[in-house]
Amino acid sequence: MVLVPFVGKIYMLSRFLPADFDISKPVALIAGRGIYPKLLADEARSQGIAMRLIAFEGETTEELFESFSQSERGRFNVGKMGAWLKAIRNFGCGYAVAAGQIKPGKLFRGLKPDLKAASLLFKLKRRNADTIFGSIGEEIEAQGVVQLDARAFLDGHMATEGLMTKRFEKIENTYMSHGIEIATEMARLDVGQGVVVRKGTVLAVEAFEGTDPMLRRAGSFKTDQMVFVKTVKGKQDYRFDVPVFGQKTLEVMSESGISTALLKTDSVIILDKANTLAEANRRKIQLIGF
Repeated sequence: MVLVPFVGKIYMLSRFLPADFDISKPVALIAGRGIYPKLLADEARSQGIAMRLIAFEGETTEELFESFSQSERGRFNVGKMGAWLKAIRNFGCGYAVAAGQIKPGKLFRGLKPDLKAASLLFKLKRRNADTIFGSIGEEIEAQGVVQLDARAFLDGHMATEGLMTKRFEKIENTYMSHGIEIATEMARLDVGQGVVVRKGTVLAVEAFEGTDPMLRRAGSFKTDQMVFVKTVKGKQDYRFDVPVFGQKTLEVMSESGISTALLKTDSVIILDKANTLAEANRRKIQLIGF
């Protein structure tokens, strides 16, 4: 936990920050799609953090882009890695944090990568989220910029232990434990971070297609007592690919007839948590941290 003196009081910054975090150094927000990057930017700014924006064409929302002044932002083709790494240097950032999805398969395909990006890809024997994003993190840190945990500043939006909503469905502990076991193993094998199970049977496993298609596949069985489990790898790199859960997922769960979600505590970010929990209660979907 980082303690910061401010007008005679001590404020606690995010517990996901390094112990030696220097609040005087700007943080570069490398922003992908969705509301996650704006949520992080808003929370960081509310804590007095100077932010700079690395936005990507066709990915970062216009709302987030317009919330930064011209001197604090830049917009780039994702494949032009050399250009946006240079921008981080020119902004004088001491830290960088990545938020929002950019699928690894889209990262360079058809985007005419520059020499920096092409060189990075050429060196990789395996191309998946871990290897691609991990290599990008190494490039950033080679510039003397510390890559932050992507949960930074979002302490109040993390999944917490136990029931986070009202209870709407009784699921036996044995079946929930089975779902957690399967999800943990699939994550360890780098297949995906989510599964849907029912009474000891695996109905669907998340892979490259993402969470929502997986939920819809499970829903095609049109049965009851389905449990969605979202977890992380045992050695999760929290600089990238942190799982999120939001109102879009609730909508798909509702359409698919899935009324229970188990979310890994302190690992899954619940986007806009207060409103998402309220919407879960409205839809009679129970969210449980494990």
